[in-house]
Amino acid sequence: MASNWEASLPHRPVLYHEIIHALRPHHTGLYIDGTVGAGGHAWGILHASAPHGQLLGLDLDPVAIALARQRLAEFAPRVTLVQASYTTLRQQAAQLGWTAVDGILLDLGASSMQFDNAERGFSFQQDGPLDMRFSPLASRTAANLVNQLPEDELADLVYQFGEERQSRRVARAIVAARPLHSTTQLAAVIAQAIQGKRGAIHPATRTFQALRIAVNQELDAIDTVLPTALQVLAPGGRLAVISFHSLEDRRVKRYFRQESQDCLCPTEQMLCTCEHQASIKLVSRRALQAGEQEASQNPRARSARLRVAEKL
Repeated sequence: MASNWEASLPHRPVLYHEIIHALRPHHTGLYIDGTVGAGGHAWGILHASAPHGQLLGLDLDPVAIALARQRLAEFAPRVTLVQASYTTLRQQAAQLGWTAVDGILLDLGASSMQFDNAERGFSFQQDGPLDMRFSPLASRTAANLVNQLPEDELADLVYQFGEERQSRRVARAIVAARPLHSTTQLAAVIAQAIQGKRGAIHPATRTFQALRIAVNQELDAIDTVLPTALQVLAPGGRLAVISFHSLEDRRVKRYFRQESQDCLCPTEQMLCTCEHQASIKLVSRRALQAGEQEASQNPRARSARLRVAEKL
């Protein structure tokens, strides 16, 4: 059963107990929550690291920072919140004089708060502008991509970031229907374009995912932050990453596997020439997933995958 504080949050933290167990907060530790959101996971880390543990919380979304500041007010002397990308976590930690930290959490992708706010344009379930920006300071919106990209580039984007097999058909329909201004307009065009029996997900799901990833350059950000996070971790410190779709999880899995090996030479090569040394060990060989109870209470948790690595 959720505690009172969990029940009061606008965003229920996914895999909350698993995260706290994985990061092992202690009373003198330094921690970074790279996607602080409404402060759910951060609350748990600060609570478990009392009385002296400190946390740096980052988020591109000013609404999330405001919610986290309210949620974490009781820990004010021990928490610092900054509106910034997790790709800058090394610089942000340096601003506090932190050269090494004991734990880092990354909760990738958009939050349920963003999906639930129609004005943010992340969801086709309710009408809103084609925005999809994590940060209002970003210049490019989903409307820019939908209405300005050449058809072939739009199709490639939908295929690459949405894994949509009918990307060519989708792009052709979007270009023919331009200009498009709202989420429901776009979803209707996609639904009309994709023929045949609908599966378990809405026909627009993959295209909306692709646009969101492109607008926020999410995959590039993951590739940037993983090595940066390892640089900031102290020996014995842990990096926990929650992903919500295969494109994210593949990147995390591949990087963790690479950095947990002493040699990256081809298997057929008899002698190692790469001189690569493992920098982490995997805390669990397979990704952790939400239990049945959490998945039933929080639908977003069903697709969550948690991977944890410890720095050597």
